[in-house]
Amino acid sequence: MSNQPPEFLVVIPARLGSTRLPRKPLADIGGKPMVIRVAERAQQSHAQSVVVATDSPEIQAACDKHRIECLLTSPNHPTGTDRIAEVAQLLKLPADTLVVNVQGDEPLIPPELINQVAQTLADHSACAISTVAVPITDTAEINNPNVVKVVLNKAGEALYFSRSAIPFVRDPEAGVPVTHLRHLGIYAYRADFLEAYTRLEPAPPEQAEALEQLRALWNGYRIAVHTASEAPPAGVDTPEDLERVRQLLARP
Repeated sequence: MSNQPPEFLVVIPARLGSTRLPRKPLADIGGKPMVIRVAERAQQSHAQSVVVATDSPEIQAACDKHRIECLLTSPNHPTGTDRIAEVAQLLKLPADTLVVNVQGDEPLIPPELINQVAQTLADHSACAISTVAVPITDTAEINNPNVVKVVLNKAGEALYFSRSAIPFVRDPEAGVPVTHLRHLGIYAYRADFLEAYTRLEPAPPEQAEALEQLRALWNGYRIAVHTASEAPPAGVDTPEDLERVRQLLARP
């Protein structure tokens, strides 16, 4: 494990189409569009560069205005990962480049979490991807299908992700020590995996669970998982979330 932070870049996929919160990346937060707030957070990490990847000329114009690097990508990408793969191709990234995917609706993301997901991938040379999880103890959260759980092996790599409660505790009275982990949707990838990903067919467990990361596991790619001590502030999915973030960032 190196004391020197690894080199990496951050890519922020941002598209205007959002069902629950229309035009979400351009939502105003304290005088700046949300996607700019996210990019500014990412710039506080150890990233060598931060790039917004979008299919929207409006988002590109907002980035230009705030001097944030932005690449216009195809409107036809089915997932954010496909959009990031196009960025890796456009920038002609070397195969071993580390690319961190920061969601465009995380204006409060801690820069240290971005560093950590990159460091985790750098430390696991046999893995193509890294991501983050946090321990959860609330039974309602463990059983909530909107909360994605992950089970790890002893090397800290993902065995499986699921919307179900995994591991399932067959006999709660037995007192077996079990840690349930909630998966957080931040990833780092090696650039050669991104290139390969675009050619992978959707996998049956991915389609059943509606979890894109299962495509990688299904095809034999290894995913390193950093277990954080606490969850970062929640992202923005609804108008209520947006108001909460506006109030937090308005505090002196």
